[in-house]
Formats: sequence, structure tokens, C-alpha cells
Amino acid sequence: MEPVAIQNFMIAVIAGALTILTGAMYAGLFAWGKFRHRHTVLIFAYLAYAALAACVLTLAYTLNLTGPWIALVVTLLVGYLLAPHGIWHLCEATHPEGTDPDHDRSTSQGSE
Repeated sequence: MEPVAIQNFMIAVIAGALTILTGAMYAGLFAWGKFRHRHTVLIFAYLAYAALAACVLTLAYTLNLTGPWIALVVTLLVGYLLAPHGIWHLCEATHPEGTDPDHDRSTSQGSE
């Protein structure tokens, strides 16, 4: 292997690892910020997403992705930006505020 190829390989490995880390940070901070109604945490979530996008673009660059592969990378980035929003709305719709399944289960078991 040429030194340039080895350098790109190492950058790709590090960018891949950071992609996983920043993706988990984005999802976790987003959920925590929404659940606790903390706008400051949401700002950090979007900063984590920006880091995720930088890592993914670095990964795509070091792997020499071109053409339709770049379109796929951009599509995945947009999907990962929007997926937590959709999941949050789905959770809100299926778990209305004020309902506690553990409370419902304990009261129904006591009446049997």
C-alpha cells in the first residue's frame, strides 16, 4: 500500500468511528432535550448532528465516493436528521401525556 492510501484508510476508520459516536450523541441528546423540554440540550443535539455530517462527508471523501454514492450519502444524512423527529411524533401519538401503562396495569390487577 502507498502511504497516501494508508493515511486515507486511517482517516476513514477514525471518521467511521466518530460517525457512530456522533450519531448516538445526536439521537440521545435529541430525545433527552425533547423529553425534558430543554432547548439548550436540543442545541447540543444539533451540534452533534453537524459533527455527524462532517464525519460522514469526511468518510465519503476519503473513500473517494462519487456520483450516485454522494447522492446516497446526502439522502442518508437527511434521513438521519429527520428520523428522530418522526420517531418523537410517533411516540407522542402512541403515548399521550398523562397515561402510565404501569399505573394502568397495577390498578387492573388489583380489581381482579
